[in-house]
Amino acid sequence: MFRDFVSRRAEAKAEASRHEPVSGALRVVPDKAAVATQHRLNAVDATLRARLDLKSRLHEVLLSRLNLSVLDRVERSELKAEIGALVQDFLATENRPMRAEDAEKLTDELLDEVMGLGPLEPLLADPSVADVLVNSYRNVYVERDGLLERVPVQFRDERHLLRIIDKIVSRVGRRVDESQPWVDARLEDGSRVNAIIRPCAIDGPTLSIRKFSRDPLTLDRLVERGALSEQAVRVLMALVESRLNILISGGTGSGKTTMLNALSSFIDPRQRIVTIEDAAELQLRQEHVVRLETRPANLEGAAAVTQRDLVRNALRMRPDRIIVGEVRGTEAFDMLQAMNTGHDGSMTTIHANTARDALSRLEQMVAMMGADMPLSVVRQQVASGINVVLQLARLPDGSRRVISVSEITGMEGDVISMQDIYRFRQTGRASDGTILGGFAATGIRPKFAERLEASGFSLAAEIFAEGV
Repeated sequence: MFRDFVSRRAEAKAEASRHEPVSGALRVVPDKAAVATQHRLNAVDATLRARLDLKSRLHEVLLSRLNLSVLDRVERSELKAEIGALVQDFLATENRPMRAEDAEKLTDELLDEVMGLGPLEPLLADPSVADVLVNSYRNVYVERDGLLERVPVQFRDERHLLRIIDKIVSRVGRRVDESQPWVDARLEDGSRVNAIIRPCAIDGPTLSIRKFSRDPLTLDRLVERGALSEQAVRVLMALVESRLNILISGGTGSGKTTMLNALSSFIDPRQRIVTIEDAAELQLRQEHVVRLETRPANLEGAAAVTQRDLVRNALRMRPDRIIVGEVRGTEAFDMLQAMNTGHDGSMTTIHANTARDALSRLEQMVAMMGADMPLSVVRQQVASGINVVLQLARLPDGSRRVISVSEITGMEGDVISMQDIYRFRQTGRASDGTILGGFAATGIRPKFAERLEASGFSLAAEIFAEGV
């Protein structure tokens, strides 16, 4: 017993030695592994800052020697050779030896600063990256396979990030400053850009880039990924060619624009298509396409061109189909009017979590006009204008799937009636987090089947059989 008592006192004394009072406070003995890890992180950060400082000095020297007025006429390879020579001279003057591969990497980074978007260029060139998210100049994230991860990329400082943002927005005739601290823009390849700066962005400028896919996603590839069934693809193709009006609904990043692009590939190339977007990103393959884009207000707060203005103007342009990138305001009323007055086959997208919510949001957007229009009249316009709602979602495992294909069948009293023709059913989750399930028909034969048959599409009854 005495030995146990001594042993317990020794253990208590050892534990107390970890928390000794120092100047009235407790001194906690740090964990050696944690200290070592922190030292390594500090060393990496110091190395990165030193490299950024070196690149900043080289960039200033480079700008002082370049003739910026002829920069767009110089071949990239020729400019890279000149920058490489400058880097070698500078390193020799500074007596800073550097490995050949590191010097070449530094040359490429300077070339990106002059001709491109600086630290963003490698991320934009990476085909595995779908989104680039810059949270202040020190934190950069990307999305790969539907999941976010932080990358070891930094801007030199806040001014550096602001300069890159200004380069992006000025190319499309837009601006961002304290009076207009946010902006929607696009890159030359069609990638969608949103930027917001101080004072609205408390921690500094934030930049979001939704990359343009160089290899457009087709419905066949969606089948390969399990997002759709072959039978559903045949039905969707028939819907587009038979000129039914389609509303594509889903949350942020669920693939609404991708689906809209994929469906548009089935539009008859002889038809005149007018597209309307806040920032042009649709990739229609037809030749007879008129692309319209909104314009923000000028410095005096006037001369803005809204989506509603463009939809109303599009009606005078003799369109066969009108495609709105996304309805988000009062233009929803004009879009419904177009769908109800001879512009069959029109399509648009909307932010909503379910197909039923999508219809409710349309009603709310029409109500935003301020017109004293009975709700029953609005719902009648929605029920007669929209034929099919596609609901998309990004699942917890990062995959994007079509959740349902729903048909609007009309009105039952004051309620819009809707029925699911195809639906994704989740059956479980694999050990690696992958969502398990299948996309199949519900067994309901849609009313639009008669219209498809009248358009020359003979669909077997089995295509709507439950489980197919």
